[in-house]
Amino acid sequence: MSITKDTSLVKNHNFLISAIALGVILNPLNTSMITVALPEIKKEFLLTSKDITWLIASYFIVCAIFLPLIGKISDFYGRKKIFLLGLILVSISSFAAPLSQNMLTLLGMRAIQAIGTSALYPAGIGIVRSCVKKNQNRVIGLLSVFATTSAAFGPTISGLLIHLGGWHVIFYVNFPIIIISAILAIIFIPNDKAIVTETFKWDGIGIILFSFLISFWIYFLQTLKSGLNVWILIGSLALTFLFYFFEKKKTQPFIDVVFLKENSNISLVYIQYIFATLVFFAMLLSMPMYLQSVLMLSPKLTGIIMLSLSISAMIITPIATRWIEKSGYRIPLITGVIIGIVGVILLITIKHSSPLYWISIVLSTVGLSNGILNIGLQTLLYSSVSVSESGTASGLFLTSRFMGNILASSIFGLMFASGVNDINKDWMTIILIVVSAILFLGVLYITKEKSVVNTTTTNF
Repeated sequence: MSITKDTSLVKNHNFLISAIALGVILNPLNTSMITVALPEIKKEFLLTSKDITWLIASYFIVCAIFLPLIGKISDFYGRKKIFLLGLILVSISSFAAPLSQNMLTLLGMRAIQAIGTSALYPAGIGIVRSCVKKNQNRVIGLLSVFATTSAAFGPTISGLLIHLGGWHVIFYVNFPIIIISAILAIIFIPNDKAIVTETFKWDGIGIILFSFLISFWIYFLQTLKSGLNVWILIGSLALTFLFYFFEKKKTQPFIDVVFLKENSNISLVYIQYIFATLVFFAMLLSMPMYLQSVLMLSPKLTGIIMLSLSISAMIITPIATRWIEKSGYRIPLITGVIIGIVGVILLITIKHSSPLYWISIVLSTVGLSNGILNIGLQTLLYSSVSVSESGTASGLFLTSRFMGNILASSIFGLMFASGVNDINKDWMTIILIVVSAILFLGVLYITKEKSVVNTTTTNF
């Protein structure tokens, strides 16, 4: 089954965009709000640092699996239906998660939340690309502002809420967002029109292989602090090759590895987004713990300091969008990476005695970089894929983001296994500098033929 959207003029684009924007922020918001709540959750459930790392990583694993799947499903069965289903799942998890009596229940509710939020972005981008014909890049840029800002605002909101009512309250903040988004979506998003052209085939084996592949690699990374587990490494590599060769033979694969191989520039956009997200989320994950454990700040003050990330990203994203429209991708993306390298290097200067204003400056620098890279890589991707496959493309794009999140959480667990302190923070910084250097080389390569805006598309 294939889906075409009602492309007649939508009278109230602003309401349609608002519905999608509110849904889109739920994933990054719930990804980052948990970071400030980790010390309280750890204390209440008597968890180890390893347990806490898995609480974060499990959310990313579920998102990484379901994003490409739900993106593809939304292209076939209807983006409005999938968008509303996502809101329902987030509602269920947000109600039940605060009632969790143990770690296992909380993990389950977070998994349902991850599935629900994974439906919102690919379905939402597909709706925008099929319904909004004017200034489409600016609309996507606006959604990027919402996503980036909500991710960076997450620790601030979480810190204030925890100060008032404990970690349980962070889940209740979802309800006003869900209700408003659902009402606007029902009224202003056009209904899906289904035209039967082909049958959707579930690649069950591919999904299972990908799930094991991701889980094995996460386990390998999480256990590196205890030494190199050769058998897990071999198993991870074996699953990777098995997944590739299995998907290569499928007519409707879970992930089209043949397309990714033949379209190296698109594949490199995904890879670069993994690196960009790794740097950003490593900061987003480690700094709240560092500020509370080393500088002994309260959750409330920690959230206020983390606000530096969101403000800088929020300011730079619309500026970067118009910059890209006028000059192309190359200079903005290269500038974004350079700013990021500067920010990561400055991270070394932060110590337990550092003034709070200096920490805010460093965080702001990283936020500027992420805002530019996020919108730059995103618009670069959508300039090269067809509208009909927007859900699939955006699903894989966010899968790349969660691969970066997974790697960041693994680095966090590895670097801070012996405690959160200045020395371990500096070792993490060295890793992020290396990643930023690789990101710089990659951006130079993928933009060498993209110095002007590419308006052509290829079938994804």
